[in-house]
Amino acid sequence: MNEAILSRCEELMQKGSSSFYQAFKGLPSPRREAVYVIYAFCRMIDDSVDEPEQSTYTIHEIHDLFERLEEAEGHFIWPALRWLFSSFPHLDKGPFFRQMEGQLSDLKKTHYDTMEELEHYCYLVAGTVGEMLLPVLRNDNGAEVAMNGIALGKGMQIVNIIRDVGEDRARLRRYVPLEIMEKHGYSEQDWENGVVDERFVAIIDDMKSAALNWFRIGMDRLDTYPVESAFSIELAAAFYSTILHAVERNDYDVYTKRAYVSDELKLEMLGAIVKRYPMLAYQASRMAVS
Repeated sequence: MNEAILSRCEELMQKGSSSFYQAFKGLPSPRREAVYVIYAFCRMIDDSVDEPEQSTYTIHEIHDLFERLEEAEGHFIWPALRWLFSSFPHLDKGPFFRQMEGQLSDLKKTHYDTMEELEHYCYLVAGTVGEMLLPVLRNDNGAEVAMNGIALGKGMQIVNIIRDVGEDRARLRRYVPLEIMEKHGYSEQDWENGVVDERFVAIIDDMKSAALNWFRIGMDRLDTYPVESAFSIELAAAFYSTILHAVERNDYDVYTKRAYVSDELKLEMLGAIVKRYPMLAYQASRMAVS
């Protein structure tokens, strides 16, 4: 495999999600490079819907090229994906197609009424990523812990939704379910006006509880993973769940403020988690300085 192609995928992940990059860059090869490729492809799918004017392909073109992957050319992602599937024979194409289905739904459905609807969407766009990663992070196809991988992805997507309320509103999208808004007496007009009050705090707290519940399920049975993979998963989950604390520090104003986790806090979490993985202490020290 051309190392330059895998490096392009790594660059996309490093630029697109510093948290994920820092969490997974300590994996051994080829697991590490496989995560880069999966991220790069999912990023391409997402951008084709959210930023179509800057995307190399439309979502439909990506779908068609992926269907005939063996002959797809014109972008570094296609040889990278061919390497991925040849290197990890347990990996199934199904979650990749379901990921595209979820992103396509953003072109049709922009407002959600129920939590059930939202959780199905979260499965399609993020739970599927858990399914993609399982055969890469484990020594089997991940069937034993599929529910856990899916749950972690769903929890992370709900965190994304909480963090991105303002950005999504600017795109005329509302992922916060209407049933939760109505439960707390918060109207669609309040949402359009960006009202942050005790009703809105209660809404975000309900969403946060759902996310943390999925995290709890997702983190179960980490002991069945190779130790480096378990460490990376725990670190990624810690980075992501801390976004919720950042939302609280911003007084729940997710309409006009961006919640983020500082590098200093990430270092603190790295230090706390590595205490449970003493055999990886040297590797973690390298992650902290790179």
